[in-house]
Amino acid sequence: MSSDKIIDGKLISSHIIEEVKAELKTSGIQPGLALILVGNNPASEIYVKMKEKKCAELGYYSVTDKLPEVIPESALLSLIHKYNNDSRIHGILIQLPLPKHINEMNILEAVDYKKDVDGFHPVNAGRLMIGEKCFLPCTPAGIQELLIRYNVNIAGKNTVVLGRSNIVGKPIANILMQKSKHANATVTVCHSATENISEYTSRADIIIAAIGKPEFLFGNMVKEGVVIIDVGINRVEDSSAKKGYRVVGDVNYEECYPKASLITPVPGGVGPMTIAMLVKNTLDSALKKIYK
Repeated sequence: MSSDKIIDGKLISSHIIEEVKAELKTSGIQPGLALILVGNNPASEIYVKMKEKKCAELGYYSVTDKLPEVIPESALLSLIHKYNNDSRIHGILIQLPLPKHINEMNILEAVDYKKDVDGFHPVNAGRLMIGEKCFLPCTPAGIQELLIRYNVNIAGKNTVVLGRSNIVGKPIANILMQKSKHANATVTVCHSATENISEYTSRADIIIAAIGKPEFLFGNMVKEGVVIIDVGINRVEDSSAKKGYRVVGDVNYEECYPKASLITPVPGGVGPMTIAMLVKNTLDSALKKIYK
């Protein structure tokens, strides 16, 4: 397969990291990030280690709290309050998911919205919806950045978002429908209750697949020249693979690639962008670019 169709998230994320390094050098500031992990979710532990590594590489001040699964909600709230009042900390990240006995919304609301570099606080979510400056959730912000840097014309384009999660689906729909530069799309959100999804995807100029179903989008569901952003990361059993499984996205890559004008691979597409946007948000917080 030719590489001219592939949206390279590793490449674009490396460019963003270099831009962050240049701004760090100019500003002389040391951004601080607090990472909070509750429990022993293997995937969450991997994600936190990746974020720790990137902070160390950039010279950020970072602290990681790995808390037991049974920690009371009140203790977690106290820790967040401590970081809210720590001047060295410019960003607070709560690694999701949280254990079932903890109310996720209580925790997200407890984070100072001016340090909410994940963009999940209701204040940031609300400001996004009405088009005000705010911290954007990292994965949706990374998706928009990929579209921008691959010169995809977004304005007026028929854009279909597959999935309505608070982490990806809803925020990317809100980002791309804003009356602003690098947005202004006509956005349709499809989900598990949408009937005849292919009627929507087959007319789409841009498809963002974040529905959480392996290889859900097939070639017969898209039109020629479509731009496809695959957010999915799914393990599927594969006896021929060394680990007994392979990682696929929400898009059937082999089928959709021939019809797409641009497409993200899995892995190597959206994934690397998430951490790049996190460290950028943390720097922006330290420089008070979003909130004074």
